[in-house]
Amino acid sequence: MRIVAVGGGPAALYLAILLKRDDPRHDIVVYERNRLDDTFGFGVVFSDATAHNLAEAEPEVHAAISRQFFRWDDIHIHFRDQILTSTGHGFSGLARTTLLDVLAARARELGVDLRFQAEITDVDSLRDCDLLVAADGASSTVRERYADHFQPTIDWRLNRFVWLGTTKPFPAFTFYFKETPHGLWRVHAYQYAPGHSTFIVEGTERTWCASGMAEASESDALAYCEDLFGPELNGHRLLTNKSVWRRFPTIRNARWWHENMVLIGDAAHTAHFSIGSGTKLAMEDGVALAAALRAHPGDVRAALMAYEEERRPAVASAQRAAQVSLQWFEDTERYMDLEPIQFGFNLLTRSLRVTHENLRERDPAYVREIDRWFADSAGRHAGPSAPSTPVRPPMFTPFALRDMVLENRVVVSPMCQYSAEDGTPNEWHLVHLGARAIGGAGLVFAEMTDVSPEARISPWCTGMYKPEHVEAWRRIVDFVHENSYAKIALQLGHAGRKAATKRMWEGDVQPLEHGGWPIVSASPIPYFDHSPVPREMTREDMLGVVREFERATTMANDAGFDMLEVHFAHGYLLASFVSPLTNLRDDDYGGTLDNRLRFPLEVFDAVRAKWPRHKPMSVRISAVDWAPGGMEAGDAVEVARRLKDHDCDIVDVSAGQTVPHQQPVYGRLFQTPFADRIRREIGLATMAVGNISSFTDVNTILAAGRADLCMLARAHLWDPYWTRHAAYELGVDLPWPEQYATLNSYTPRFK
Repeated sequence: MRIVAVGGGPAALYLAILLKRDDPRHDIVVYERNRLDDTFGFGVVFSDATAHNLAEAEPEVHAAISRQFFRWDDIHIHFRDQILTSTGHGFSGLARTTLLDVLAARARELGVDLRFQAEITDVDSLRDCDLLVAADGASSTVRERYADHFQPTIDWRLNRFVWLGTTKPFPAFTFYFKETPHGLWRVHAYQYAPGHSTFIVEGTERTWCASGMAEASESDALAYCEDLFGPELNGHRLLTNKSVWRRFPTIRNARWWHENMVLIGDAAHTAHFSIGSGTKLAMEDGVALAAALRAHPGDVRAALMAYEEERRPAVASAQRAAQVSLQWFEDTERYMDLEPIQFGFNLLTRSLRVTHENLRERDPAYVREIDRWFADSAGRHAGPSAPSTPVRPPMFTPFALRDMVLENRVVVSPMCQYSAEDGTPNEWHLVHLGARAIGGAGLVFAEMTDVSPEARISPWCTGMYKPEHVEAWRRIVDFVHENSYAKIALQLGHAGRKAATKRMWEGDVQPLEHGGWPIVSASPIPYFDHSPVPREMTREDMLGVVREFERATTMANDAGFDMLEVHFAHGYLLASFVSPLTNLRDDDYGGTLDNRLRFPLEVFDAVRAKWPRHKPMSVRISAVDWAPGGMEAGDAVEVARRLKDHDCDIVDVSAGQTVPHQQPVYGRLFQTPFADRIRREIGLATMAVGNISSFTDVNTILAAGRADLCMLARAHLWDPYWTRHAAYELGVDLPWPEQYATLNSYTPRFK
């Protein structure tokens, strides 16, 4: 093949090496506008896992660069005049110039034609080849020339940073968090060669402007940072290399290839420097592309298709991790009041890739310390009525809301079963909820239970509006109380414009073909175009719904429920008032957020007044609508703030399901950041929900202070005994019902 690469960084050089090694007959030319030793930045970082993978892909290159590695296991976090240390992380630093020298030497040895100081002004002139590789970085000329095909998007992030070097040799990957009169500065520093380290200074736009850096030259920035970090540098100097203040661009492309052209490295995607993956991703792109070409000899189109299909999920995962990591550094001020031990854990687990469990494998002493601190804090918060337990992982510590004390922090989410008869729960609900209570969860939620027949999602949804409902629910509540330590909560709701629909498995939110009823909402907007148009609620309608919630609240207390939740989420009636996508009213109940919240808060206040003071109440909210013009994360904070002012004890932070054209950004723990933000910004307890499936996720969320309770739905459908199995894996001894006591014969392994 005749292969042309534009850009002479690690992506192109490594790919050229792999392809030429696979088949020396390939004619490969690499064009680079700069000289070989012209490079931005100072050092690059590889994890031990990445280094191992690169060693398998190209042993000779790995052998050459590994001789130049500066390796460390520790992370040092400088916070409030303390140095927090975590070990077992396994990284290596390397000068970027050294990496480029090694790659260029190996490429030349194999016969690759390297042409430095070769500016490409006409991309089309290079198209006469079998494969054109765009490896020309974040400002890719090739990508921009064919932007209509690649469809790039660039998200310029909020913080400002400057990439500096220093002569100070850092013994570990080092973070500084330095508060100044102008604001907080963050530093990422690591050694990449004897006597040489990278020193990245980062701050918010506000801090950057207040410090006078908005008008600063490169020399001004150097002088400012040297003065600011003089005590940390201990007499060492800072170094510049095109070190100007910048914002980080997160780059994505809808397609990575077009005809005989392909994007790799930063031209295709970027990942924030806080997870150190840019060079890693670029070189791994080369590995994947070389493998695809090897698997499809003579068929470039098939190879490029296979390359993108195989590589995109891994890159998407890295970009998700980078996104939450960069957002952590954008929002670091939010965490500055944490206790040092928790701040360190929060930082270490920010990208969601490092968890409580694998950090315990790397650094058991650190995790024992965080568990001990968390257990002590939990015990103090829960008060004297909490059970006395040994130090356990965070998920098995108590949590108190008013007079209700939970034995652990695992919650079974409300899950509609569509199995009731005229609103009355039956044996299915008894077994469903009873099994999960026996399964070990601290709190079990009944499904969304509707306050009137017309409020039901479907004819098969549970209700709390007839006397027989109280008795049926009391039977379930009594079973839970008599046979487990779990507490049980009821979620009250009104389906609004999503009422009179089929069971979920018959068609989610699809209208009934027969037997429907008139529906109401904040505004006359159907859910789907083919859905019934709801009637816009009058004030009389609102007062009627308030009375229905009051009646259901009294009945819920008569049934013995420990906690009550009001449903403000997922596009149901109260949510339809909250979201600007579904509330187009021009009266006192529409327009501003305060007006849109007026009716939902009237309902909440009425329920709170009827619910006993010693019992807690929660509200489920949709933090974002995942649709343009809808609720955003900042709006969710304001909703939670109003709820706190109205005596809500905890918010259940979900997202979306407001409109059918939503575009959720799915991923592991994808809704947890919303709960985290509410908890940190307004000090209201939160329940996290959304793709939480493992006990290590639960422990990580709790120990980092991102939420107070963790709600799991699908995990509990797959395994009603999820909490007990987690306890077994962690060596925690949970009390069993007497009927099962003989099974509890293992010895706890957790120390």
